[in-house]
Amino acid sequence: DDDADYARLVKGRIEKTLLGEISEYIEEVFLPDDCFILVKLSLERIRLLRLEVNAETVRYSICTSKLRVKPGDVAVHGEAVVCVTPRENSKSSMYYVLQFLKEDLPKVVVQGIPEVSRAVIHIDEQSGKEKYKLLVEGDNLRAVMATHGVKGTRTTSNNTYEVEKTLGIEAARTTIINEIQYTMVNHGMSIDRRHVMLLSDLMTYKGEVLGITRFGLAKMKESVLMLASFEKTADHLFDAAYFGQKDSVCGVSECIIMGIPMNIGTGLFKLLHKADRDPNPPKRPLIFDTNEFHIPLVT
Repeated sequence: DDDADYARLVKGRIEKTLLGEISEYIEEVFLPDDCFILVKLSLERIRLLRLEVNAETVRYSICTSKLRVKPGDVAVHGEAVVCVTPRENSKSSMYYVLQFLKEDLPKVVVQGIPEVSRAVIHIDEQSGKEKYKLLVEGDNLRAVMATHGVKGTRTTSNNTYEVEKTLGIEAARTTIINEIQYTMVNHGMSIDRRHVMLLSDLMTYKGEVLGITRFGLAKMKESVLMLASFEKTADHLFDAAYFGQKDSVCGVSECIIMGIPMNIGTGLFKLLHKADRDPNPPKRPLIFDTNEFHIPLVT
């Protein structure tokens, strides 16, 4: 939390780093009996960025990338030189294979999470003490939480689908609530949290995150009138009439369309209670009905 150097070290573990970003140059070398691609690493840049990268890790990254380069074709010379020798291909000449390698080698990921394009160190001074946080731009919440140096219990994401895939539907529901509240508060609007909880429950009660769209509503409920009240009214009504669908008219939208009380709140009960009444109710006493207020008139 309070170590700037360690924050930069963790940033390097998360942020995607390409081979072209840490290389001084990538050039073609032609010899009388051989040709290869020579990669010269910038050790000073690697040190400044606090990256855990060396020539051997670069060799491993090249071999495990999509370039289809075998380990025997990559050689390490010293601390900062990597040589990649292409193999002859029957479909194309050696020259074009070299050009292909020279174009794609700078795009090889040598460190970090491939789905994370950028990570920024944020300094939080609200508690009176400097604390460092990482703001990550990208996906793959699972890999970020599993990164050494990251506190997984304090890692959050605004990608609802990513949270659902990693932590489950309840975490996705909480994310929806927090993001709506955060957006509204920053726009100067205050919404009762229970209203937002009701919306998030509606979006997640099926066990998956469903949006308030015509596709999400179709998965939530098979009510013709509810679907017709949102979008493409004529299409939904035509399909319902063609296939002979029925609607029980038990939801809020359906009851509003039909003009009948909805089955929620006071409209939920259909039972009437008949109370026993006394045929001779007692007379209510009046204030001036006592004798002390009655003065006889003397004539």
